[in-house]
Amino acid sequence: MANPIVVFTTSQGSFEVELYADKTPATVQNFVQYVSDKHYDGTIFHRVIDGFMIQGGGFGADGKQKPTRAPIKNESGKGPKNCNYGIAMARTSDLNSATAQFYINVADNAFLDDGQYCAFGKVTQGTQTIDKIKKVAVDKPGRLSEAQPKTPVVIESATVKPQ
Repeated sequence: MANPIVVFTTSQGSFEVELYADKTPATVQNFVQYVSDKHYDGTIFHRVIDGFMIQGGGFGADGKQKPTRAPIKNESGKGPKNCNYGIAMARTSDLNSATAQFYINVADNAFLDDGQYCAFGKVTQGTQTIDKIKKVAVDKPGRLSEAQPKTPVVIESATVKPQ
């Protein structure tokens, strides 16, 4: 079976992400379940740092944190890298605390490839949307992060592309 493709439609445009189920199966299964549950629909990119990453999946447009399922085991170091346009799981200081929040690298962030942060896919179409999001004006600090977009960047929908 081919790796799943997730199509994101945002207030800044659309993009597609190929998920590497062959390398990070538990992480991909977790992410696809959140997509299937429509968890990401209506969430925002709440942390945008040009030259580093854009992070989303945890807060609604109203700024309220969305409930999540239990955390998953960290699968970092199994192949995918935190390269430009790579997608990875966000987490707390606990190595095995990733739930729904994710980030997309907007630079090659090899320093994150130390067994700490699990990359599990890559943007394959719509990189111009990611480039547009990384350039939005941010409040420093913002209410939800140290670099929150002044105008919300909303994930309108996320769906698994039929194969």
